[in-house]
Amino acid sequence: MPNITSSMKKLLIALFCLSIGSFTHVNAQSKQDIGGQKIEGPQFKFEGGDTHDFGVIPRGPIANTTFEFTNVGNAPINVMNVTPSCGCTGVDWIKTPVLPGQKGWIKLGLKTEEQHGVFNKEVYIQSNARVPNGDKRYTLYIKGNAVGGDTK
Repeated sequence: MPNITSSMKKLLIALFCLSIGSFTHVNAQSKQDIGGQKIEGPQFKFEGGDTHDFGVIPRGPIANTTFEFTNVGNAPINVMNVTPSCGCTGVDWIKTPVLPGQKGWIKLGLKTEEQHGVFNKEVYIQSNARVPNGDKRYTLYIKGNAVGGDTK
């Protein structure tokens, strides 16, 4: 009879260990998102990154680009304001909340006639999204080289 008790104890211990391991694995998966990192709250993921390079462009016409993003967080993103670093860049953005897993956009229009050669501009996003490095706002970048036209 002592052998049965010993065998039952081993079986119970084995089942207990299996159940703890399975619970931990399932629980860990439920708290992870893209890339295996835990994401709390809303978070941007910009398609193509947070920098747009216009390359060499002619001075004169407005150069447009659209930054598309996906909310990879677990709460809606609300973009409250988008501010360029200079008055030479017009902005527009999605005004409705972007739900988790959904896409949003930020459009920029650069007045190239005001650019002389190589340029680097920043655009600041005020939102409720998590920001890398603990910054207070998310920053997008545009750059390029405006050539030709009037060289005042």
